[in-house]
Amino acid sequence: MVRLRKSERDLVAVTVLALLLQGPRHTYEMHRLILDTHKDFVTGLPRSMYHAVERLVRDGLIESTGTSKDGNRPERITYRLTGEGRAELGSRVHRLLATPDADATLFHAALSFIGCLPVAGARAALGERVAGLEGQLTTAREQLKTLSVRLPRVLLVELEYEQSRIGAELDWTRGLLSDLDDDALSWPENLAELMPMPGDEPDEPGEKSE
Repeated sequence: MVRLRKSERDLVAVTVLALLLQGPRHTYEMHRLILDTHKDFVTGLPRSMYHAVERLVRDGLIESTGTSKDGNRPERITYRLTGEGRAELGSRVHRLLATPDADATLFHAALSFIGCLPVAGARAALGERVAGLEGQLTTAREQLKTLSVRLPRVLLVELEYEQSRIGAELDWTRGLLSDLDDDALSWPENLAELMPMPGDEPDEPGEKSE
């Protein structure tokens, strides 16, 4: 069974990479965007985001473009994606979309950033997920059938739930794939056309300098 690596499960890091795909941003702006767009799968803010930025810089996936200071605001460091970071973002989003996992938050995050992939790439990743879910559903059905011969149902209701959950996710994912195939869902490859860059948000009390 294919499993996600630890780095691929780092939803804070993939969020930072995705927010920088559109263009350079400073950390406070990314923080505000995470809150304003309700990326609730990003936890531990703002500390987790600052730590993610440090890791991504260390790994060469993002880099500083310099610092700026506007009026009385704290000095801010602006970051941008490197070529390696752009490739890593595509790889992580693809794997999150393609790999079924018991942690539903991972798929939630992947769907949030599906637009980071070209439509054809998203279609391919979701096709892999469908195949994986079909395998899981077959296994769950066989397991339930085998155990129901010798165990009372009260000891198997969690397996019934799991079978139902996998089946529902499979049906929904097939529906999304159908929408992609029928052009009922599409997006521009240039993300600037999808979501224009916002201006700076006003300072808030306690804003952290960078």
